[in-house]
Amino acid sequence: MSAVIPIQAAPAGGGCSDAPVLRERGQREVFCGLTGIVWLHRKIQDAFFLVVGSRTCAHLLQSAAGVMIFAEPRFATAIIDERDLAGLADAQDELDRVVHQLLARRPEIKLLFLVGSCPSEVIKLDLSRAAQRLSARHLPNVRVLSYSGSGIETTFTQGEDACLAALVPEMPAAAAGAAPTLLIAGVLADVVEDQFQRLFDAMGLGPVQFFPPRRAGALPAIGPNTRLLLAQPFLADTARALEARGAQRLVAPFPLGAEGTEAWLQAAANAFAVNQVLFDRTIAPAKARALQATAAHRPHLAGKRIFFFPDSQLELPLARFLSRELGMQLTEVGTPYLHRAHMAVELALLPAGTTLSEGQHVEMQLDRCRAQAPDLVVCGLGLANPLEAEGLTTKWAIELVFSPIQGFDQAGDLAELFARPLLRRQKLGIPPVVRPDLRAAPLNTV
Repeated sequence: MSAVIPIQAAPAGGGCSDAPVLRERGQREVFCGLTGIVWLHRKIQDAFFLVVGSRTCAHLLQSAAGVMIFAEPRFATAIIDERDLAGLADAQDELDRVVHQLLARRPEIKLLFLVGSCPSEVIKLDLSRAAQRLSARHLPNVRVLSYSGSGIETTFTQGEDACLAALVPEMPAAAAGAAPTLLIAGVLADVVEDQFQRLFDAMGLGPVQFFPPRRAGALPAIGPNTRLLLAQPFLADTARALEARGAQRLVAPFPLGAEGTEAWLQAAANAFAVNQVLFDRTIAPAKARALQATAAHRPHLAGKRIFFFPDSQLELPLARFLSRELGMQLTEVGTPYLHRAHMAVELALLPAGTTLSEGQHVEMQLDRCRAQAPDLVVCGLGLANPLEAEGLTTKWAIELVFSPIQGFDQAGDLAELFARPLLRRQKLGIPPVVRPDLRAAPLNTV
């Protein structure tokens, strides 16, 4: 059940609420869900992520996280080798042995995730059963859970969604008749979380809890009096699991930019009956800083045309921010999956006539992108270098997930991430892309 909170900035029935969506199914170009470990292991400070996969999985994590060989990260890979694939060794016994060695070496671990990969799913390794067996053996010192980080059918941010959904059954039930609490769901950088907490405290709003917590033993209680506010747009399974436990989702845009952050905070304030004068006074200094910071980048971005390839599910909130606060023109906004309930306010705030696409057929999208010849393309690493070689300017989509971008104080940093590649092109003296006559080249559609 969702609590409907009116958002003043959203035009009723306007924007792209009823816009047609081009749905594509074909070749995809995405990272796998294992990438989520890069930010998850930093957030839950006494958790450990053990990927059951191949040497390729291990190489991906080491490369993506940039971990030095002498460091002690909170993730590792239990490599499936030829003996496991040939059935010469019992994979479950081997996994038990690896987990025993890990916990003996790292006694500070309180929560262990067994993370499935493409190889472990192909050989049908039952990590759920393994997690139950190992958890029974190591409780109360260590809780063992499992989730899938495979990229066979998902995009990379869904690794966080699967991880948090696996944690929901472990959350304690709120006491009957407990006072309403606000639950912020989604991994936020600690500095962003602290900023939001200070704003909530200044409003007298609370208690406020964040999910996931920084320590595995601090899971928040949940029940019918829990008001749920999503901080990330890719948490479909997590939100479904939390709502099944009684949480009521507050309808709001996502906290990107000054406008999105204000409306996101307003949804919480309305749900907890915070006085409007107090709310406005509380956010005024931070909002003013955000507007000033973004204004510095508007001259470099206003009027520029941008194309989003589907990658992270952040595309719609980012497009809304760039269009409304920085004056960019949206040529196409693609997203891996369009969750209309979670994106209702974002869709209403997008400019009418925006081209929306869901899913991916990378060849057709490349054709449309080339035909549009946008000033900036937001895409995955696999497409960025080839497009740069063709003369287009790109922004790595994954950088927008790795960077703290939520909240008032990060609005300027978020705008700079998009202005930087355009400024680099200008400083290098690269001439602008010549746009073809779009009337002479009909676009591919499905």
